[in-house]
Amino acid sequence: MTRPNHVVYTSTNLFQSAHWLANFHVITELSKATCQLFICLKLSLHQTPKNYVYMASFCSLNKLVHPQKLSSIFTYPIQSKLLLRFQIMNSSFNHDPRSVACATMYQVPGLDANERDGILDQTFEKYTTKTIKRNGKGTAIVWFRNDLRILDNEALFKAWVSSEMVLPVYCVDPRLFETTYYFGFHKTGASRAQFLIECLVDLKRNLMKRGLNLLIKHGTPEEVIPSLAKSFGAHTVYAQKESCSEELNIEKLVIKGLRQVMLPSSSNKSTIVGSTDGSQLQLIWGSTMYHIDDLPFNTSSLPDVYTQFRKSVEAKCRIRGCIKLPASLGPPPIVDNWGGPPSIDQLGLQSQKVIKGMKFVGGESAALSRVSEYFWKKDLLRMYKETRNGMLGSDYSTKFSPWLASGSLSPRFIFEEVKRYERERQANDSTYWVLFELIWRDYFRFLSIKYGNSLFHLGGPRKVERQWSQDQKLFDSWKDGCTGYPLIDANMRELSTTGFMSNRGRQIVCSFLVRDMGIDWRMGAEWFETCLLDYDPCSNYGNWTYGAGVGNDPREDRYFSIPKQAQTYDPEGRYVAYWLPQLEELPKSERHFPGKSYIQQIVPLKYGNVNKHHSQDRGMVAGRSNFGGKQTKGNRR
Repeated sequence: MTRPNHVVYTSTNLFQSAHWLANFHVITELSKATCQLFICLKLSLHQTPKNYVYMASFCSLNKLVHPQKLSSIFTYPIQSKLLLRFQIMNSSFNHDPRSVACATMYQVPGLDANERDGILDQTFEKYTTKTIKRNGKGTAIVWFRNDLRILDNEALFKAWVSSEMVLPVYCVDPRLFETTYYFGFHKTGASRAQFLIECLVDLKRNLMKRGLNLLIKHGTPEEVIPSLAKSFGAHTVYAQKESCSEELNIEKLVIKGLRQVMLPSSSNKSTIVGSTDGSQLQLIWGSTMYHIDDLPFNTSSLPDVYTQFRKSVEAKCRIRGCIKLPASLGPPPIVDNWGGPPSIDQLGLQSQKVIKGMKFVGGESAALSRVSEYFWKKDLLRMYKETRNGMLGSDYSTKFSPWLASGSLSPRFIFEEVKRYERERQANDSTYWVLFELIWRDYFRFLSIKYGNSLFHLGGPRKVERQWSQDQKLFDSWKDGCTGYPLIDANMRELSTTGFMSNRGRQIVCSFLVRDMGIDWRMGAEWFETCLLDYDPCSNYGNWTYGAGVGNDPREDRYFSIPKQAQTYDPEGRYVAYWLPQLEELPKSERHFPGKSYIQQIVPLKYGNVNKHHSQDRGMVAGRSNFGGKQTKGNRR
């Protein structure tokens, strides 16, 4: 292993860096001699056979060697981390840095199916145990919800321990594909639907490897689950506990249906205290890094300031270890037709193929592969905090969120991998910051319990009274990426094309919608609900209430200046030119404010002279007035 103050480059990456430097002449914090070295290397590597690699110091070229292992490396000191940071944050342009519009679709993770299968098998082996004994009787059902994984799935573990046979079930609930509560968008758009289908295919395949299968039924859980419990004589249904009202209502309906299922006394061998001769629903908490039972306070007393919550759990709580499972989970009961996932057409959606930007692969196999790729293969964890605010490429941040949202990836597994990385490579601000972001995710989940449906109401948890516009023309210009502000339009087009948007981009487009346009924040939140691969109600609506200034913490009320954000996070306009190719021919200094070369700006900025960049984002005073907006009463949205 190399020393911590060195970074590692293969010959391929070295060539890409040299090529990038030669074409863009990036000399900030790098000497001219350094640039000349890389340009020289670029020319030399053009002449070098692929099976050779340079081993050179940062300031001089050494001999050409024939590598004996694939790990032959080129090292250079810590002073050049800036170069690596630039490359990571612009990783989609390695093929031809001269043209930002040339990049096509790139897959996340960037591993083929065989590599993903290998990582899955290795990880499963690590989390397999031979010491657990099965002591249950009869049949148990595992009702998969937003926990589409095998690794660290306590519901699956408990079902296996408490039974002789396990029946895994997923319900394709038609309500997931209806419309949003207030504004009638698709509840699940085509991108997330395709991702879900891939998750189900992968889960079914992985369960079969472990001696089970996945029964996929089309219908509501309150109809499907009690019917299956009766047909198979299942004494217990195990499922992950959710926290928002729509999901909680479904749980109540399933419980009600199971009460009507009476089983022969011999079938009822559940280990649940107080169980009767009817089927039981046992709900298990499994969606957060910190377990809800380990919090140092009740959720009703949850701090309204994130920092207070974080410091408290870090000081007083421990994170539980991942659940290990036996190698074989079989046998399953006899099922005539296990079924399969629906097609996009069957869900009433139109297939949407990603031809540009990131294409995420659904499923636990891809999730574990992305962790391995980002942490271990590419060694990007050590620079996460420095690159996480990027917007372009697949490697500026972890990109774990789509798999976390579907439950294909356990947050506790990420925690354990971070700690392993810290032991085996290095611990720094970046390794901590991944956990810091996971604590934010936990916080929003627990806030949804404390504040309930107020997260979905116009005034938010604090019942803030403010006038909002619901101007459809303005909103459509934002939704369709036609506002006249390239930074907004590029982000919105990335969202509609790929189902993903950077964290920085989400904050910027939210601020523009609610601050500069004055549009009802729930319209933005529901559009994100439609589009995002990583949608979950807690994080989505929690973040939107914060962005709109109606969240539980009144201090979180910021305005994001577009000139400032553009100058800081896309100074050469490479991101906007990638998604808006018509801007590519403009000088870099004009790409964010191209004047008549681009469409007319739909509204003026509330704060911001486009000719003078702001030195910082400005705090906003709650109480902005716009056009009259109404708040609709409803259960959730």
